Amino acid sequence: MTDHPVLGQVALGYSPMIDRHKAITALRLTVFPIRPDAQPDATELLAALAQAWPDPAHRVSLNIVGEHLLDAMMRTDLPLNLMLEVPAFMASDLACSDAIAALHTRGNTLLIKGRPLTPLPRDVLPCFAYSIIDLADERRDGMPPPGGVSRNIPHVQSGVETLAQMTDAFGRGAISVLGWPIGDPVPVGAAVARAAQPELTAIVELINRVDRHEPIDRLEAVMKNDPTMAFKLMRYINSPAFGLSVEVTSFRHAIMLLGYQRLKRWLALLLASGSRDANQKPVIYAAVRRGLLMEELGRDSGADDERRGELFVCGVFSLLDRLMHQPFADLLKSIPTSDAVRDALLDESGPHQPYLALVQAVESSSLLDIRSGADALMMTPSSVNLAVLRALVAARQLD
Repeated sequence: MTDHPVLGQVALGYSPMIDRHKAITALRLTVFPIRPDAQPDATELLAALAQAWPDPAHRVSLNIVGEHLLDAMMRTDLPLNLMLEVPAFMASDLACSDAIAALHTRGNTLLIKGRPLTPLPRDVLPCFAYSIIDLADERRDGMPPPGGVSRNIPHVQSGVETLAQMTDAFGRGAISVLGWPIGDPVPVGAAVARAAQPELTAIVELINRVDRHEPIDRLEAVMKNDPTMAFKLMRYINSPAFGLSVEVTSFRHAIMLLGYQRLKRWLALLLASGSRDANQKPVIYAAVRRGLLMEELGRDSGADDERRGELFVCGVFSLLDRLMHQPFADLLKSIPTSDAVRDALLDESGPHQPYLALVQAVESSSLLDIRSGADALMMTPSSVNLAVLRALVAARQLD
């Protein structure tokens, strides 16, 4: 991933676009210009993003927070896999009509963000494939619209933070939601009703064995007793993400190639993605990207291999309480972690906490928190953005 100068002039945030089957259909990338006196160049920004999303099959919805940059983006040769969100006030502006019409004619997907205060120009309205309505502005109740009101544009609900909000949005007719439905409270005490699924228990057992550095023969025996886990290991180690030039066909060879540290990293990933609950797909999506982004931030801040591995595990495990429906105080009794990971998850303290805080700021697309988090780690905007892009590319290869 090449460092473009424009990456030092913006801050990036991301969130998923989720359909009613709970599948992630696109990524929303929020772009903030960080200095009003230095306007980023739209063409250079597209060149930087093209490294991460060169394939037309990978859809990204660009949410540009900055009128000058957005106006410039609307007048560029926008790749067809990059959708563009246009605020309602700009969609209503006659000065933007020609640019909107030109993008539509080229085949670009446009989304109108927010409710127009005045009717859109007649030739502009058909240019928008979707509308984005924030949950705070939602007026739909799931009933047909009142007489004289026409709702011809499918709508996407933004601002979704819980599973209940996601379910309600689909009940009101949303085709997708934007946000992280990971804000539900974690059950505690008597409210913890679900036991870990058997396949997750096997993963936890293997994590413990790896943590004790048991011989490969014993690890291989556990793998052979769990065909699903063994299949996933072979698929992973032979995937492009691992980058091997020869095919690995035995468990022993796979374990030897991975080594104990990377095997534990992979098991952490497998544990987080082991839920069969369709509603948990967005949580798994978030957990994988948290781990990869924390690892990349550690790489840019000079962390060694062992610490980067811990950062990855910390990020992946940071949502394990929601995935396994148990508080961390109970979970971490059975899953071995370092003191630094435990401190970050239990007490929001320790050396890994600043990395987790920065990742959460990127997820929430909060410019002030991203700045604060980068400063706490003494990282430049460019290095943070490069880490974000590398992590998103790596996550896509694992999907």
